Amino acid sequence: MAKELLHTIAFVAVVGGIVSACDDPTALPDATVPNVIDTVSLFALDGTPVTAASGYSIPDGRPVRTDQRPDFDFAFNFGPGDVPWLLPPGALGLAQELSLEPGILEPSNDFDDITIAQLNGYRTSDTVAVSIGQTFLARSRIACGLGVPVYMKLRVLAFDLVARSITFEALANRNCGYRGLRPGLPDD
Repeated sequence: MAKELLHTIAFVAVVGGIVSACDDPTALPDATVPNVIDTVSLFALDGTPVTAASGYSIPDGRPVRTDQRPDFDFAFNFGPGDVPWLLPPGALGLAQELSLEPGILEPSNDFDDITIAQLNGYRTSDTVAVSIGQTFLARSRIACGLGVPVYMKLRVLAFDLVARSITFEALANRNCGYRGLRPGLPDD
């Protein structure tokens, strides 16, 4: 009898824990996509073939052609005097119908020291001049079922004036609702 009572109590505790987790509207879904550092190249919007990817989609984790997809989170171009720029869609005059637009932020920390993305302070409608070695945070458009963006950190590695390209290393957390920017499966 006591053994059956213990099994019943254990069963009720497990079911109760599952039900209460489902009732928590603030609980994040489990992270399933590991954060990895990748090396990416983009080509300038001007002076390169239209087939060259000039934009980057943070949720998809890849370069995209801006002539084929309006849902990129930032693009690359050279400005006057060959100054390299990152451009959120708002800087290109592309209106976002979302309350939270894609943006770029220059943090005070180095790439390896950034472990979590900031929530605010992103530039959404201005060009952002960049130089080799600089680190940035990027926030995507609203990208997942929870109505939140995804975040990325990047460090500029090189520019090529002949190919009109930029190369950077990036780590994007593509898990919905997570801001952790360390390699591996995030827990924050």
